[in-house]
Amino acid sequence: MSLLRQPLLALSRSEQVKRAVSTLPVSAAVVRGYVPGETEDDAVAATAALVDDGLLVTLDFLGEDTVEAAQAEATTTTYLGLLEALAARGMARRAEVSLKLSAVGRALPDGGFDLALENAHRVAAAARAVGTTVTLDMEDHASVDDTLAILREVRKEFPETGAVLQSYLHRTESDARDLAYEGSRVRLCKGAYDEPSSVAFRERTEVDKSYVRCLRVLMASQAYPMIATHDPRLVRVAQSLASRHGRHQGTYEFQMLYGIRPTEQLRLAESGEAMRVYVPYGTDWYGYLTRRLAERPQNLSLFLTSLVSKK
Repeated sequence: MSLLRQPLLALSRSEQVKRAVSTLPVSAAVVRGYVPGETEDDAVAATAALVDDGLLVTLDFLGEDTVEAAQAEATTTTYLGLLEALAARGMARRAEVSLKLSAVGRALPDGGFDLALENAHRVAAAARAVGTTVTLDMEDHASVDDTLAILREVRKEFPETGAVLQSYLHRTESDARDLAYEGSRVRLCKGAYDEPSSVAFRERTEVDKSYVRCLRVLMASQAYPMIATHDPRLVRVAQSLASRHGRHQGTYEFQMLYGIRPTEQLRLAESGEAMRVYVPYGTDWYGYLTRRLAERPQNLSLFLTSLVSKK
């Protein structure tokens, strides 16, 4: 199945395939298995159901590579409204938000960095005001330095702001050491972008080894690791490292994607682990979905079967 990763990542950039999939009514049911809806109401309803099951949530309004200031402003405003909606439903303590800096202006050719910093600051302030936090999602390797620079600036006033590191990048163990300090919230994932071998590990075993090295750094520190994986082996490794370093449940958390291994999510929560579900929503679901399939190609058979089904 690993041979499917590159073709799937290529599909994530295909406008022709996107149009075809988007016009097939039967695809809607499949998409809802991974993206609960397109509206704020859909996102809040999904959050409420997960919270009722004892799970934590992080919400991502889908959209990236924004190249217009008006669109960056609209995305920022959407996040501010989402945070207010979570607070109104009494869920802000159980749900945070995840923010891609490219969605709030980073990719703009003129002043993009400053605009993204300003908008990230606004979202972080709104999150704190309602009693929750924001995590700055990581994107492709070319954006890492800008993302970490904005993180450092936002953390000056909002130190609770979460970071994300991707184990498939060669640099990540060093970045993990830089971020392994008291109170630093760090989500560690494998990575979902198509990266060259000059900057990233290409073999699954190498990505996994890097993940464990980075996890060791975070677990041995005073940081708050957010272990984003669906891999049962890595879940066991994380729990073993937590025990080895005398960490109690609640001094770290697990994270999994909406629709992926929901039974395991409930099992971890019921065992006392902090278990957070990454819930994406919005109309720009296509690139997100194809990258998730690339991460976990065994989901492709379900997706394709649903697309061709007449029922």
